[in-house]
Order: sequence, then structure tokens, then C-alpha cells
Amino acid sequence: MLTDLVVRNMVLIDELALELEDGMTVLTGETGAGKTLLTQAVGLLAGGRASPGLIRAGAAEAEVEGRFVDEAGEELVVRRVVPAGGRSRAYLNGRLAPVSALQEAAGSRVDICGQHNHQALMRPAVRRSALDRFAGADTAPLAEARRRCGELSARLAALGGDERTRAREVDVLEHQLATLDAACLGDPDEEEQLEAAERLLAEAAAIREAAAGAAYLLGADGPAGEALGDAQSRLDAFEPLAEVAGRVRGVVEGAAEAAAELRRLSEEVREDPARLAEAVERRALLAGLRRRFGATLADVMEFAAGARRRLAELQDAEAAAARLGVELQAAREAEHAEAARLGQTRRGAAAALAEAVTAELRRLAMPNARLSLSVGDDPGDDVEFLLAVNSGAAPAPLAQVASGGELSRAMLALHVVLMAAPPTVLLDEVDAGIGGEAANAVGRSLAKLAAGPQTLVVTHLPQVAAYADAHISLRKLDDGATARIEAHRLNDGERLVELARMLSGSPDSGSARRHAAEILARAAEGCPDAGR
Repeated sequence: MLTDLVVRNMVLIDELALELEDGMTVLTGETGAGKTLLTQAVGLLAGGRASPGLIRAGAAEAEVEGRFVDEAGEELVVRRVVPAGGRSRAYLNGRLAPVSALQEAAGSRVDICGQHNHQALMRPAVRRSALDRFAGADTAPLAEARRRCGELSARLAALGGDERTRAREVDVLEHQLATLDAACLGDPDEEEQLEAAERLLAEAAAIREAAAGAAYLLGADGPAGEALGDAQSRLDAFEPLAEVAGRVRGVVEGAAEAAAELRRLSEEVREDPARLAEAVERRALLAGLRRRFGATLADVMEFAAGARRRLAELQDAEAAAARLGVELQAAREAEHAEAARLGQTRRGAAAALAEAVTAELRRLAMPNARLSLSVGDDPGDDVEFLLAVNSGAAPAPLAQVASGGELSRAMLALHVVLMAAPPTVLLDEVDAGIGGEAANAVGRSLAKLAAGPQTLVVTHLPQVAAYADAHISLRKLDDGATARIEAHRLNDGERLVELARMLSGSPDSGSARRHAAEILARAAEGCPDAGR
């Protein structure tokens, strides 16, 4: 439910903060006291349209902030900022968010039924959901059947379309695989190995000459070998130099081993132009494959494996298509059966729901109202609410025949019948155009509804306000220079005065106060929990 509402710099509101509770809360005040502004503020929190015209004169931006708390105690803080220039900004729990995310997060928590709002009953999904709730309809089997049909259709399409399309793809894959198979790929590191072999073959003569020359220099008969041998013999004669002589001996042995290895290499390395040409040609072939099939040789090999799998699928496409076709036909038959079942359920419950809402509407000062429901073809997703307000009138869609107050009462009647609504319901002047006993009926219905969701009611009728659990009074203060709106939660004594004002326009009238006390007592009798 909505526990806190803060409005800043919105039309005549400088800053206004409300703490709200569950049950039924009424907001009253003279015309122009800002009741509709609060409805608009809650609408902004639910993702409603923002307009620079909402900004208080002299302010740079208007701001609305609300805190919602669910049954588990989890909090959602929603903030909407409307600047004088540019687009409005939305925040969820302090983080900037698109308005669509705000509509999804907060819009599902509050239902605004007002004469200046896009009422929920105008949305096809809301009407369908209301009928399903009343009928106890289970839509999950149809959703699963539709999902299954979509999955099978996608798998059938993935086989490659029709026979000609598959044949063309088979030709392409066979040509690609022939090229790849001819290359005999087996080692993803082959290019690096070829590069090393090519370098060795291209420089064979120079490598052999360098190895032979270095072997002579380091050998026992070469200059370096003789010099190392002479150095060792000089050092061996003196005991204090034995440690150094040992290290020199190691150098001499290492040089001899290196010389032997170099002589072997000089004898093994030979020019081989044919082998060099093969390596160059092979590298060019692999580079061409990489340009066509992958960034690396490993990618090319993976492409070949995938092409082989795809070719096998296509070659078995006819059999696979036949199998999937049988499955898809069965899935479509199941979908049609579920659609028929759901359509029958919806049509079977439509008349009962219409009758129940009609009865509630007649208790809400619409004595000649008749509601009927039109349910479309299976599965009955198209649900239309048709209303006739006057005797002898043909039922028509709500948008064509219902005024704002009538539409609000239709939503109230539906909520009362279903006893199911978002955590917070705000009704703006649902009592427009009624009075007397009808007003008492509206008050009783609102109190009954408030046993479920938190119910906020903007009203001008004391008979309705008397059923509230909490009463907030709004008034406009104007000192001749500026005007501002303030809100005040009334205690029992203040509530009696406010009801007297609503009754007679004179809050100090003794007879009006006695009448107000009588209305409160009557409301308590008609709804024992009223004013708790």
C-alpha cells in the first residue's frame, strides 16, 4: 500500500506530506482545495503523463515522491520529477529509471479511478483479467499450448524452409566441406609449425655456415677452444685458484658440447627447395581458409564441424519435418481445445459477473444501469463491458456511455464484486451526481472494498466521508500575494466540524454538527468498522 506521499512545487502546493494507513481514507475540502491535485500526484507515481503545467509558479520543477510497502514489508520508493523544460525523470529506490519501468513497478500497486484519468476498465487486459478472476479461469494450459506451438514452429523453420531452400543450402554446405576436407585439417597450430619450417628452409645455407663456423671457433682446435684450454691449464697449477679453475673447466666442457651440437646441425641442415615451396603453398592455403571460414585455424575447424552437423540435419530434413509436422498438428489441436475450454469458461461466467456488477451499480445510485459482457471468439480474449445507464437504452462500450463518475462507480462495483484490486485504490469523486440514501450506499460499498485494498477516496459527500477510517482535510490559504494548499489529518472533533461544513457550509452550525454526529452514528451502525 501507499504509506507516504510527498508533493513539492505542484500548482498551488508548496510542500505537502501525507502519512497514509490501510483501510478507507477520505480527502475532503472546498472546490479548488487541491483534492484533484493529489490524484494527479499519485497518477505521476504510477507512470501517468507529466505536464509542465503542473509546476508551481516560480519553481524550476515539480516533484512527487511515494513509498509503497507490500505485505512482506518490502519497500518501493518512487520519485517523479517534472522540469519546466525537458523530459520528466523517474526514480525507483533512488535509481534513475525509464517511465515504462515505473509503470510496471508502481502501476501494478495502485488503481486510479478518476474523472481525469485513463481508467483501468478502458484497458482490454483489465477487463479480461476481471472476468477470469470471477470465473476462476485457469489460463496457464492455453499459455503452455501456445508456447509449445511456437517452439515447434521455430524448430520446423530451422530445418531450412521448403525443399528447394534446403536443397540450395545442402549444395553450399557440400561444396564448403569438400574444400575443407581436401585441406586435411588436423592441428590448429599447423600454421605456426609451417612458419618455423619455412624460416628454417629459407635460411638453410646461412644456418649451416653459421653453425659450422661457430663449431670451429668453440672446438678444441679453434681459437676460442684453445684459449679456454690454455686458461684452464694456467689455473690448475695453483691450489688457491682451484675453485675458479673448476668453473673454467665447466665452461670448457660446455663449449665442447656446444661445438659438437653445432657440427651436427651443420651436417643435418640442407637446402630443400621443393619442401620450402610446399610449406609456402600450404600456408597460403590455410590463410585462404581463414579468410573464408574463421579468424583462426581452430575457428575454421569448428566451422567444418558445424557445417557437417547442419548437413546431416538437412539430409534428414524430410523425416525430421514429417516428425515435427505431426507434433505441431497435435500441439495446435491441443491449443484449439484449450482455447475452446477457456472461451466456454469465460462465456459461462460473463452473465453472472454482469448480473453481480449490475446489482452493485444499482446500490451505487445507478438504479437503471444494466451491465452486460461481450466475449469474443475462442479463447475469448476480447472482453467488452457494455453499459446501459438509462432504461430502454441499448448497452454500449463504457467509453461511449459512461461519464467519469459513472465509470468510477463501475470500477468500484467491479472491485466490490471481485473483492480483488491492487494494494491501493484511489477513487476520485466516485459519488459525483448522487446524494441521500444513494450516498450512504456508496459509502457502505467503499467501506466494504477497504476491507481488502487500501482505499483512498476524494469526495464532497459527508455521507461517504462518514464511513472512513481516516479523514484528511485540504484547504487553500491565500494571503493576497500567494496561495498555497495544506493538508491536515482530522481527529474525531475536527472530523465532526468538517462534516458539518460539508453538510451546510457552516462548520459552526449547531444543527449541522448534530446532523453530522447522526451521520457518523448511522455509518457506524451500517458498517461497524467505519471510523475505526
